[in-house]
Amino acid sequence: MRGISLIVAAFAAAFVSSAGLAQQAYPSKPVRLIIPFPPGGSNDVVGRMFAQQLGERLGQSVVIENRGGAGGTIGTDAAAKSAPDGYTLLLVSIAYSFSPAMYKSLPYDPARAFTPVGPIGAGPVVLVVHPSVPIKSTKELIAFAQAKPKALRIASAGIGSFQHLAGELFRLQGKAEMLHVPYKGGGPAMTDVLGGHAEVMMGSLIQTIPHIRTGKLRALGVSGMKRNPALPDVPTIAEAALPQYDATNWWGVVAPAGTPPAIIARLHGDITAIVSSPETRKRLENEGAEALQMSSADFGRFILAETTKWSKVVVEAGMKGE
Repeated sequence: MRGISLIVAAFAAAFVSSAGLAQQAYPSKPVRLIIPFPPGGSNDVVGRMFAQQLGERLGQSVVIENRGGAGGTIGTDAAAKSAPDGYTLLLVSIAYSFSPAMYKSLPYDPARAFTPVGPIGAGPVVLVVHPSVPIKSTKELIAFAQAKPKALRIASAGIGSFQHLAGELFRLQGKAEMLHVPYKGGGPAMTDVLGGHAEVMMGSLIQTIPHIRTGKLRALGVSGMKRNPALPDVPTIAEAALPQYDATNWWGVVAPAGTPPAIIARLHGDITAIVSSPETRKRLENEGAEALQMSSADFGRFILAETTKWSKVVVEAGMKGE
């Protein structure tokens, strides 16, 4: 019996040792980052910037997989069903926090399907119009929309996107009725606004700044509570017309529930290093965003607070996902 016990003990020790080596060896192959929206929008821009830098720190490629549709829930479900081994990560944004209120039933449990890793950054959207529209301010837009309900088309990245939510909050507070035109992502929506097929958009600064600077879009107001350094001459929507208006997007990373704590800690350390670097902060600032830092646990509490806050707006606006 003693001999068998020694064999069992030796096997257990060898197993623990090999498991430790496996964790130390992470990652031993490319890591997949699922972005649950199509290319071209703010999620894609932030995700690709982050993936490049994470790959450099991990010593492995971080492969982007755009899985858009249904307000980000299709890609999120794909991530939720992936092996919890650290080789699949999900880029989340504010859309993740209000999806439970948008959709009656989700194919995953948002409260249990993921382990928070850490945030990347946050940034407002900017209210823009096509330059052919004779509207020069947020007040003028509200007045026009009140005088001619649904005469203006407001494009968004899709039903259930943050652009949709920001637009609905604007409609509720400004009593400004515009015709909502949902697209399959921020990229296609921006293309149609630039082409004059839709007149208005609540676009991310990351997405809109290049076109504002070249005169292809006219900026009326930013959605945060303070002016953005990237557009210092553009007033906030709050100061221009709606004092209570505040809508800010954010981005972060989560992993499938059950991912080993040691891998979560490794990834959190890498994210912290990335968002702490002057290079990343400058790149985000140039795009109208700012870096965010918090522990994995605090990020989880942050997501919960955002879910509570924005779910109320979804219900009040009567928003429903497709």
